[in-house]
Amino acid sequence: MASSATTSSPLKIVKRPWNARGHADHGWLYTFHTFSFASYYDPSHESFGPLRVINEDRVEKGTGFGTHSHAEFLIWSYIVSGELEHKDSMGNLENLKRGEVQFTSAGTGIRHSEYNRKRDEDVHFLQIWAKPYTRGLKPSYVTRKFTDEMKENKLVRIMEDLKRHNGKDAEDQPIPLHADLSMDASILSPGKSVVHEIVAEGKRNLFVHLVMGGRTQPKSGGAKIRVGGIELGEGDGAYITNATGPGKIEVESVGDKPAEFLLFDMGL
Repeated sequence: MASSATTSSPLKIVKRPWNARGHADHGWLYTFHTFSFASYYDPSHESFGPLRVINEDRVEKGTGFGTHSHAEFLIWSYIVSGELEHKDSMGNLENLKRGEVQFTSAGTGIRHSEYNRKRDEDVHFLQIWAKPYTRGLKPSYVTRKFTDEMKENKLVRIMEDLKRHNGKDAEDQPIPLHADLSMDASILSPGKSVVHEIVAEGKRNLFVHLVMGGRTQPKSGGAKIRVGGIELGEGDGAYITNATGPGKIEVESVGDKPAEFLLFDMGL
């Protein structure tokens, strides 16, 4: 099932292979960039709807990103393994662990640092940026934890457009943001599938990213998912266009280990 209920046009799914992404190994930082970032530039992969950055980062123990500035971006970190210290100019200081998502609306400007204080373990996380539909926002910050149990063989909403959010400020609720973007996460056991219901009416873009287990995609085996007949391995992503809400997208786990993936549903 990979169709939109109200359109005769089939979904268009374009794979973004793991090793076609931008890549850098700085020693202290081992990273892949889905979209143009830092010294990596590809005009065909600059952004997708409001989605601007998906960096899959591994930061070596005892190192990190020094204090730097951001403005007018929505920025969040999705922790896969290890521990990441976040410190910012709003007075926040936290050590983030697996399952935690730290969100910053940089708005008019913030400064922050991200550091791995552990001496025995690297930290693996995804750093994601989106462009807000409102400029000049007051900077804000929130951290939520979404456990493995919440994600096992189901989709859990992690981020949600403020305009679609239910307004509840609770630990099990999605983080609201000023963008026409929803993000779900799942840990899907082999042979299992989940169905995502497109979040809004009309034309939509979707993007799926399968989290890597190691530093490279396994030559055989590993986590794999299938979306609309397209198979993705660890680190692969997929651009999905021609989607229309109301409609549904099915994701099936077809590898030999549980597949942890993120699914973005966005305006054009």
